[in-house]
Amino acid sequence: MGKPTTNLRVLSGSLAGSSIEWYDFFLYATASALIFNKQFFPTDDPYVSQMLSYLTLALTFFIRPLGGIVFSHFGDRVGRKVTLVVTLSLMGGATVAIGLLPTYDQVGILAPILLVICRILQGLAIGGEWGGALLLAYEYAPKEKRGFFGSVPQMGITIGMLLASAAFAVVSMFGEEFLTGIGWRIPFIASILLVIVGLWIRGGLGETPHFKKAKESGEIPKLPIAETLKHHWRAVLVAVGVKVVETAPFYIFATFVVSYATGNLGYQQSVSLNAVTAGAALSTVMIPIMGSLSDRVGRFKVYFTGAILIAAFAFPFFLLLDLQQDWAVFAAVIIGLGVVWPPVTATLGTLCSEIFSARVRYTGVTLGYQIGAALAGGTAPLIATFLLQEFNGAWVSIALYILLTAAISIIAVFFAPAIARKEAAADEAAGIPTAAGGTGARSPSTAPSHPFSSPPGGPA
Repeated sequence: MGKPTTNLRVLSGSLAGSSIEWYDFFLYATASALIFNKQFFPTDDPYVSQMLSYLTLALTFFIRPLGGIVFSHFGDRVGRKVTLVVTLSLMGGATVAIGLLPTYDQVGILAPILLVICRILQGLAIGGEWGGALLLAYEYAPKEKRGFFGSVPQMGITIGMLLASAAFAVVSMFGEEFLTGIGWRIPFIASILLVIVGLWIRGGLGETPHFKKAKESGEIPKLPIAETLKHHWRAVLVAVGVKVVETAPFYIFATFVVSYATGNLGYQQSVSLNAVTAGAALSTVMIPIMGSLSDRVGRFKVYFTGAILIAAFAFPFFLLLDLQQDWAVFAAVIIGLGVVWPPVTATLGTLCSEIFSARVRYTGVTLGYQIGAALAGGTAPLIATFLLQEFNGAWVSIALYILLTAAISIIAVFFAPAIARKEAAADEAAGIPTAAGGTGARSPSTAPSHPFSSPPGGPA
């Protein structure tokens, strides 16, 4: 572990798969805001059509935990590599299928039914992909760089968004009629090329050192989900809690803002899309920087700072949008996506990995992440649209919603250090590599007690 060529291939494999999965995912998110409300859910009321479209976006988040349970079972029983190949193939296939679907005008109610089926398949795939991509990086990482390595899969979120935004920007250049006709289908169908590249990169990787050690020790549980819920439920709750502020504000800053700025404030569609692209670009650079910072000052300190910044920006975000100036949209989205969000997302994966033993780590991190995403992720644009309608276009309730997500995550993260120390001790006893590196962790008595600081390589 630690060879430069191996590290490069590991990071490339983790990032490639994550980027492709999120590219597919954000194609759908963008299309749900701009295309599907008219193509698959046409009604006399634009609000109802938009809500139905967002509902299919939210639906997948409730499917993701199921996909996480299924694929994490095999990830903890069979291995990380095989599981990642299956999830990537499933995601790519479903995305291509969406690009080939007939519309409501062509086949009636069958169109949204087929769309929902494809969306469910996407949800199952991404439910298992994230945990595998994370652990591929984290469990190969040198002990002093686990924060950086764990942040790399998170870059796939914004890289996928950039690819999806770029794809839609290109087809939009040919006009509205082309976009709503055949244009929107092209990025979905083109996903197959990215999947082939991702499978090729991952093909040369073996199993992670942590999984190999866990398997050699005979510590692999027969039913990881049962083991996780029985003995690691506290860690699952913490993982759910810390996920909340990472996901709900993100979908407001990146997805809801497109329909809100365009439909409610009268901005040009291209302005809001370009603002999201700029924000995602800055975030892509900031995520590994924040991950590296967490290796020096501690995971919890970086995460906590990010959560506070998100809370502090909840009201200024909408105040900037209300200025109805193009520069203000760019400022709001760039600060939201590129400044206040990266400290949280960069540390989330490593933080969650360190509160689970390697025996059930795939199941634990996936379950916590996907349940948190279901509760506060895909539902965020739906909730924000509902609140906007209920309060006659006033955005204050949405800002308060962002504050609530920050409060939940700040409370949750305070419980993480003690759990991390306990899991490190358990892995040490089994001879499995731990968050402290090697095959042994610091004993609980010598581990740092302050939740927001630790020396390099420590359990956060």
